Amino acid sequence: MILGLDIGGTKTAVVLGTRDGAIRWRKEFPTAPQRGFQKVFSELSNVAREALNGAPKSVVAISVSIGGPLDVERGIIYSPPNLPGWDAIPLKDMLAGEFSLPVYVEHDGNAGALAEWYFGAGKGFSHVVFITMGTGFGAGFILNGRLYRGANDLAGEMGHIRIAENGPLCYGKSGSLEGFGSGTGIMKLAHHLFPGKWDASATVADVYRSWQAGSPEARQVFEQSGFWLGRGLALLIDTLNPQRIILGGLGMRVNDALMPFVQAVVQDEALPAAVLACEIVPAGLGESIGDVASLCAALDQGGLAVYKSTQGKVDGR
Repeated sequence: MILGLDIGGTKTAVVLGTRDGAIRWRKEFPTAPQRGFQKVFSELSNVAREALNGAPKSVVAISVSIGGPLDVERGIIYSPPNLPGWDAIPLKDMLAGEFSLPVYVEHDGNAGALAEWYFGAGKGFSHVVFITMGTGFGAGFILNGRLYRGANDLAGEMGHIRIAENGPLCYGKSGSLEGFGSGTGIMKLAHHLFPGKWDASATVADVYRSWQAGSPEARQVFEQSGFWLGRGLALLIDTLNPQRIILGGLGMRVNDALMPFVQAVVQDEALPAAVLACEIVPAGLGESIGDVASLCAALDQGGLAVYKSTQGKVDGR
């Protein structure tokens, strides 16, 4: 079995899973990163120890999915925007020292891409983009049937791209894709557009419920978010010519509110032939995407994957 750690800005999940992506045990807790890394790590270690002590079979590796920037090979975390203060944290070494198991760390966008490629909506395709839309915003790329990380593991930091001159301040700049496509950004957008309707404590779920009730204000929020998100996806389609763009997080949960605006912009902005070749779909793994993704650093880096998605046969590594 694999011990998977899905560490996000809002919640952290600890799971026990198998090589074929089946989750056998799960427990989550609020990350609350404002309390500082050491307290989060202490709670994470306690829950991980609980999982290991109750594991029905031997656990062969620890696998981590976490937001970037990070050094994948050394497992060092460099101040992700949704985990403030986690600067140069040697997470891989700390976990290895705590539990005496092999540890593999992966960017959450890459981990999500691998999960969908192995087991979800990307299975059978060679050119896949996975978009993570949670507290933050990022991407993972499967190109020519291989995970692409870039020169120093920064490929996929789509949230940092400035897509508009003005917009919510996220990931260090106004008008970034994270400012229009993440939960943090959409709520900042809603509060900016309609401060009397949504205060700083509101959530995207609140806006979505208003949209379901026919609120014109909520429609305007999703229209603006969808417009700029569509611009960002059109850039990806023209640049990478993928077969599938797979949306996780909010891309699943508010898909019906966002996607009409996204699709309209993609049709207008991207090359027609590239649009025809690419389908934009919600994550096939649904709400289990984060849990399965947490296993994928070990599956990919540790050579534990049972299947190669594009071949559908046993992986001989």
